[in-house]
Amino acid sequence: MVDDEEDFRRLISAKIKDWGYVCLEASSGKQALEVLKNNGVDVVVLDYIMPAMDGLTVLHNIRKINKEIAVIMFTAYPDKRSISSTDKLGVCAYVPKFSVHSDTIGALRAAIEIARKRINK
Repeated sequence: MVDDEEDFRRLISAKIKDWGYVCLEASSGKQALEVLKNNGVDVVVLDYIMPAMDGLTVLHNIRKINKEIAVIMFTAYPDKRSISSTDKLGVCAYVPKFSVHSDTIGALRAAIEIARKRINK
């Protein structure tokens, strides 16, 4: 789980763990790439807007490391431009990042299931 917003990252990470998955956390793009290089990772849950290295830049770098890894993108500001740019890089799910009080958890659960099916092909 890669997100610069600590509260949101911890909340989503806790939910992912509650569902029985191992969840590693990164608070920046640079840290996420290190985690990816040093650990066996099946799915990356990645925030689109982050300081220093945004999600699209992180995604480009992820694809240099692993072309097949499932990536789920989160954003608080979904728009067609961001979605189309990530589609070209093989994002398996794009989840609007509403608030912790909305259906974000349900959307994330559905996206993880899509990623799991992609991994098991």
